[in-house]
Amino acid sequence: MCGIFAMTGKLDADRMNRVLQSMSHRGPDEGDDTLLDSFHLGHQRLSVVGVDEGKQPIANENKKKWIVANGEIYNYRALQKQLPDTVHFLTKSDSEVPLKWYEEEGPQAVQRLDGMFAFVIVDAEEETFMAARDTLGIKPLYYGKDHQGNMIFASELKTLYVVTEDVHEFPPGHYYTPEEGFVAYRHIRQPERENIYPEHEVPQMMKGIRDHLGQAVEKRLMADVEVGVLLSGGLDSSLIALLAHERRKKGRPLKSFCVGSEDSEDVKRARQVAEEIGTEHYEYIYTEQELIDHLPEVIYHLESFDSSLVRSAIPTFFVSKLAAKHVKVILSGEGADELFSGYHYLKGIQDTPSLNKELVRIINTLHNINLQRADRMSMAHSLELRVPFLDLDLMEYALKIPAELKLTDNDVEKWILRKAYDGRLADNIIWRDKAEFSEGSGALDILENYAEDQFSQEQVEQANAENEWVRSKQELLYYTIFKKYFPEKSILSTVGHWATT
Repeated sequence: MCGIFAMTGKLDADRMNRVLQSMSHRGPDEGDDTLLDSFHLGHQRLSVVGVDEGKQPIANENKKKWIVANGEIYNYRALQKQLPDTVHFLTKSDSEVPLKWYEEEGPQAVQRLDGMFAFVIVDAEEETFMAARDTLGIKPLYYGKDHQGNMIFASELKTLYVVTEDVHEFPPGHYYTPEEGFVAYRHIRQPERENIYPEHEVPQMMKGIRDHLGQAVEKRLMADVEVGVLLSGGLDSSLIALLAHERRKKGRPLKSFCVGSEDSEDVKRARQVAEEIGTEHYEYIYTEQELIDHLPEVIYHLESFDSSLVRSAIPTFFVSKLAAKHVKVILSGEGADELFSGYHYLKGIQDTPSLNKELVRIINTLHNINLQRADRMSMAHSLELRVPFLDLDLMEYALKIPAELKLTDNDVEKWILRKAYDGRLADNIIWRDKAEFSEGSGALDILENYAEDQFSQEQVEQANAENEWVRSKQELLYYTIFKKYFPEKSILSTVGHWATT
């Protein structure tokens, strides 16, 4: 997990230092830049795989091709074995694998990668390059051009703004080369009607869920450092904690982390789950004033003012701060609602093709809403966050499950996911009603009450005339802070929105 920067052309030493500093929170372990004839690369590293032998930028043997990468390639060991015996690795980092496959197959090799990633590979000999981002956009990447026409890539907008005001989000599931432009190498699509599993095959589908989710968790325990879990006490995070605990490295207790306000529901439920599973549990109780005081820092790192996103980002910010004191990698329950129809508004969608159409739509929008929150809030504290539910194999399987089994007649959302693990945890955990993270952690009421005292309705209406996404006092609070850090209008095209206040 890292911060990356790459551009055609070059920067002076002062601006490159500012670039590296702007993303130092993403990789405090080591940082460096490499200046080539036609390219300038920068990297800040959080060492997780190949801790002592993975410094970036990474070169090939003749130092003609280089890579800067962010994220994890979960199948890197398998991909290493598939390469010819003549290929030699110069590091122990999974980030070197995309470079080696690029040498073998060119940009199309990105289709082989299973993971969360954003990277740029430059070829100094041929004076060309490629940039790529994972299928869902779990890892961030932005691009733009400076006044000289140089193309620039960076992990965060604040880094890109050091060099240019021309900023755009790099589309998920794409790679880019100067010769081809943007190429979509993988899409998330709903399955054909004939591939939907028969409704009566419930036992087989429950087993399939258990197999795929178990494998997804196992895959994301890959690390040379300790891995923990975020535990809100809800269904999704509790299942991830259970499976990670069962698959943890022997002799090392799994560490779990929860935050909330005093007497918040999440804190109470998480304690119960931790005791039942047997994790080494940590919690942090934040005060109302503490939450408000950290709001500017949250929005600065989040790079968004969307109301739903900011509300849920605050507890994620605090729990990441807590977890980073104990581990370098954390697993999250993010993504289960998108796969198993966990949102309230989906209850009105009855047939499988219609439900899948909406599920695929929201899955494909996660890159600049939920996944942006997860990445930015964890990386604000130099913590890597992984999302087992958004495993591509599990996603493909879950979309083949009929709508009737995700939402039953008695309005139980994610029914088949709950049923698949019924009896593995207490009933009040498996069958707990869904709550928004900010609601369960107690952040929602605090923020609403605070915003109410800060602005008049007339001020909201004036702001709405400027920006249609400012529709409430709470949104005006976030937008006002956001503009202080990011006054450039170009950033607004990168901000994702939930269609709620």
